[in-house]
Amino acid sequence: MQGNPALKQDGFYFDIKWLVIGAIVLFLVVFQVFPLIYLIFRAFFSTGTFSLSAFKRVYSYPLNWDALVTTLITGGLSMLFGVLIAFPLAWLVGRTNLYGKKFFRTLFVMTYMVPPYVGAMAWLRLLNPSVGNLNVLLQSIFHLNKAPFNIYTVGGLVWVLTTFYYPYAFITISRAMEKMDPSLEEASRISGASPLRTLVTITMPMMAPSIVAAALLVFISAASCYGIPSIIGAPGQIHTVTTRIIDFVYIGSQDGLTDATTLAVFLMIIANLVLYVSTFVVGRKQYITVSGKSTRPNIVDLGHWRIAFTVLVSVFAFFIVILPFLTVASTSLTVNLGKSMSLDNITFKYWERIFTRKAILQSAANSLTSGIIAATAGVFISCVMAYLLVRTNVKGKRIPDFLITLGSGTPSVVIALALIMTMSGRFGINIYNTLSIMIIAYMIKYLLMGMRTVVSAMTQIHPSLEEASQISGAGWIRVFKDVTVPLIGPSVVAGWFLIFMPSFYELTMSTLLYSTHTKTLGYELFTYQTYHSQQTASALATAILLLVIFVNWLLNKLTGGEFSI
Repeated sequence: MQGNPALKQDGFYFDIKWLVIGAIVLFLVVFQVFPLIYLIFRAFFSTGTFSLSAFKRVYSYPLNWDALVTTLITGGLSMLFGVLIAFPLAWLVGRTNLYGKKFFRTLFVMTYMVPPYVGAMAWLRLLNPSVGNLNVLLQSIFHLNKAPFNIYTVGGLVWVLTTFYYPYAFITISRAMEKMDPSLEEASRISGASPLRTLVTITMPMMAPSIVAAALLVFISAASCYGIPSIIGAPGQIHTVTTRIIDFVYIGSQDGLTDATTLAVFLMIIANLVLYVSTFVVGRKQYITVSGKSTRPNIVDLGHWRIAFTVLVSVFAFFIVILPFLTVASTSLTVNLGKSMSLDNITFKYWERIFTRKAILQSAANSLTSGIIAATAGVFISCVMAYLLVRTNVKGKRIPDFLITLGSGTPSVVIALALIMTMSGRFGINIYNTLSIMIIAYMIKYLLMGMRTVVSAMTQIHPSLEEASQISGAGWIRVFKDVTVPLIGPSVVAGWFLIFMPSFYELTMSTLLYSTHTKTLGYELFTYQTYHSQQTASALATAILLLVIFVNWLLNKLTGGEFSI
C-alpha cells in the first residue's frame, strides 16, 4: 500500500508510529513516572539508606492520625451520599419522562465544571454558625436560640464535598444508563413488573459495576481534595491528609518536605488501589451491561407522579446548585457581610477591583496562558493517542494509555510535590517557579479527560474513509490531518475545553507550584477568601461561574449541539 510509513530493513519493520509513541512515553516518563518513583524512594530512603523512620515520625503525630482518619471518613461518607443522590437523579433525568430533563442535566453537571472551593465559599456564607444566611433565616422562622447547622464540623465538610462531587457519579452512571441494553428491562415490563420493581430487580443489578466505579471516583476525588477542607476545615481545626501535606511543605525545612512526602505516599497508594479496582476489576464487568448494537433505552412513564418528581428535583436543584451560586454572587455585591441585602448595602467596588487590580489581572493572564497551552498540547496528544489506540495495532500503544490513566488518578497534591522534588535542578531540569512546571502538572492531571472524549468519538467513525485515503496514496499523518481530525472535530473542541477549564481555575497544584510571578486565578481567589476580602473572592468566583456558563454556550455552538456541559 502506498504511503505506508513502515520501512523494512533486513527483515525488521520500523514503524514511524513507534517514534510518536516513544515521544509521548518519554514525556510521561520524565515528568510523571520518574518524579513519582523518586517521591516514593525519598519516603523510604530519607536518611540515605532504607528506613521507616520517616513513617514512624509522621504517624507518631496524633494530628496526622486524625487527618488520615478524617480523610477516610469524609471520603467514604461523600462517596456513599454522592451515589445515593446521583443514581436516582441519573435515572429520573435519563430514563423517565420528567419535565425539564435537559435543563436539569445541564444544571447538575454544572458543578463538575466549577471549582470545588467556590462551593466551600457558598456554604460558608449559608451555614456559618454565627452569621450564615440560612441559619439566620431558620432561627428567625422557628425562633431558635442556636443555629441549627454548623459548617465547621466533619458533617459540614462531608456535606460540601458531597454537593460538589456527586456530579462525578451522576455523569458516570448517566453514561452507563444511556449505553445499557434495554432488552432485560423490556422483558421485565412485558412480564407485568412495575417500573419501580424493574428498577430494583433489573436496572440496579445491571448497573452495579458502573455504580461501584462512580462511587470509587467520588471517594478518591473527595479524599484528595484540598480547596474544600482548607476553607471549611481550617476554622474548625479539621485536618485532612491534603491540608497536612501542604502545611508540611510550607514549613520549608528538609524534615517538613520529608514528612509531606511520607503522607503523599499514603494518598498515592490509596489512589492507585482505587484506580486498579475501578479499571481492571470493575471496568471489565461493565461491558456486560452494554449492547453490541445501537440502543435507545426505554423511557419510563412516571404517570401521575411526573409532576411530584419534577417538583422534588426542582427543590433539590434550587438548594444544592442555584442557592449556593446566588449566595456567592450576592456576597460579591455586599458592603457589610453582617447586614442583610439592601440598597444601601450594595456596591460594585469589588467587581471593579477584580478588573483593575494589577495582581489579579496578572494572575488571570497566567491562568489563561497556562490553560491554553496545557489544553492545546493535551488535545494534540489526545488526538494522536486516539488514532493509535483505535486505528492501529502497533505494539506498545497501551503503555502511554496506561501512564496517562495513572497520571489522572494520582492526587493533584502528589503530582505537585513530586515535580517540586525533581524539577528544581537536582536532575538537570530546572523549571521550578515557572509557568512550565504548572502547565506540565495540569497536563498530567487532566490529559485523560480530553483523550477519553476523542477516543470515544473515533470509535464511532467508520474507518472506510481513512482506508480510501490511504489507498489513494496518502500517508497516515496526512490521513490523520485531512480526514480523521475533521471527522472528530466536535470531540476535539470538547476535549480542549475539558482540559482548559480545570487548568484555568486549578488550586491544589498551583498552591504548591506558584511563585511571585506565576500566581494563578485559583490561588488569588483562595488567598482573598482566606486572608483578605471575602467579597473580592466572591466576585472572582462569580466571574468564573459566568465563564463556565459562557463556555457551555460556546461549546454547544462550536460542536453543533453535540457537546455541552
